Amino acid sequence: MDPIMPYSPPNFDAPPLLDSPCAILKLAPADGIAPELYHATSNFPEYVKLEDHGWILAPESRMDAVLVVTGKNLSVVEPRNLKQGDLVVIGRTENGEQGIFVHPDGFVQTEESGDKFTFRSRGTRETPFSRSYDDLYRILRHDRDHGHIVWVLGPAVSFDKDSRQSMQGLIESGYCHALMAGNALATHDLEASRFGTGLGQDIYNQQLVPLGHYNHLDVINAVRETGSIGDFIKQEAVQDGIIYACEKKGIPYVLAGSIRDDGPLPGVIGNAYKAQNEMRSHARQATTVIAMATQLHSIAFGNMTPSYKVQKNGEIRPVFFFIVDMSEFSADKLANRGSAQAQAILTNAQDFIVNLWNNLKK
Repeated sequence: MDPIMPYSPPNFDAPPLLDSPCAILKLAPADGIAPELYHATSNFPEYVKLEDHGWILAPESRMDAVLVVTGKNLSVVEPRNLKQGDLVVIGRTENGEQGIFVHPDGFVQTEESGDKFTFRSRGTRETPFSRSYDDLYRILRHDRDHGHIVWVLGPAVSFDKDSRQSMQGLIESGYCHALMAGNALATHDLEASRFGTGLGQDIYNQQLVPLGHYNHLDVINAVRETGSIGDFIKQEAVQDGIIYACEKKGIPYVLAGSIRDDGPLPGVIGNAYKAQNEMRSHARQATTVIAMATQLHSIAFGNMTPSYKVQKNGEIRPVFFFIVDMSEFSADKLANRGSAQAQAILTNAQDFIVNLWNNLKK
């Protein structure tokens, strides 16, 4: 069973879209400045009607960017990256009235029930997630060879022996094409490699180790002295862990810095906008995203990620986004910030990742 849902494009040959005017374009007045009444994008498929070219689909989209026209091509550009003279699409309506059509229903499947009222129509901690897991297994098996799987991880994944080993197994088995995280995930993962602890607690029995609160600081110091994470792994002959697996398999990872960081480790990007650009480069490639146990990184990456992807053969496929957290708050926050396609699996990181690995390693 193919896990990739077919895309249903809009019907541009029937009213009201048949009678839509062409979009208005205005020049960006200066670098980093959009013209008045610019159209702000969503992460849904967005079409613009252009003179002599008809309706054109933006090849990707993201929250709160603008559309720039070059010939018959559309680009989704963050306003800060606009250049003076860029042709920007103008309009605040989205149903074709101004030559702009936002299509949120391209991947909508028919509901099993047509009832107007039903119980449990929204995912909560009471929701059974068996179907969600089965869907995810199929998607990951497909995208391991035919897609681009991006993980967005919080440090909790490295605080447990089993979850850490499971994530390592997933990376080494091809189920990760890029990793987004912060200083803490890498720091505590390397701490576990060197000391067997996470924030000073044994990662198996969770017992506090004497003076264990120094361990992650000692690791940061040692990595900084070595010069890079990769050199530290080689020098210390590290043979386990999430970051080790990324280095071993050549998987790119982006570590975005925070104002609360200790250290940080070499390679952590302290400039927020540079980190956003690096993360955005992977959001553009993503076909499946799993964001786990990190509220801020999940929301940030969700806002960067389109809900669809135009493939090399011209076919349009959905970008799957799963958010894994113990709290409904994170999932709701992500949806409220515009990433409505995000599907929540409400459980702890250890149970999720171990379950995933036990099914995918077969």
